[in-house]
Amino acid sequence: MNTKPFLTSDDARAIATAAEAEARRNGWAVTIAVVDDGGHLLWLQRLDKAAPLSSYIAPEKARTAALGRRETKSYEDMINGGRHAFLSAPKVQAMLEGGVPIVVDGHCVGAVGVSGVKSSEDVQIAIAGIAALKLG
Repeated sequence: MNTKPFLTSDDARAIATAAEAEARRNGWAVTIAVVDDGGHLLWLQRLDKAAPLSSYIAPEKARTAALGRRETKSYEDMINGGRHAFLSAPKVQAMLEGGVPIVVDGHCVGAVGVSGVKSSEDVQIAIAGIAALKLG
């Protein structure tokens, strides 16, 4: 039988803490979501003054990144490049930049989704969160 790494609740907390620190350092009001490899929510945190809609978008960005095993920006680029049929893909709700998968030893163990500021800044926050795991 195969084995694989997985995110613990302590991992989710560490990711969220580091992501929050990055957001606060830059004065950004965002929502941060952490999901497992199946896209199931492990952590959701909406910072003060973050738009209410961001609490719906961040988890979907994370879920899309985890299930697709890739950054959500790739889907946004695909659609913007003219592949509009991809909008009909099942279980893919947030094809916007800001969802980043967490990969450990070649296995996607989950993802972080952030929403509330520019997409590139959302990614910056997600990457700062993932860096807390010290994966390499």
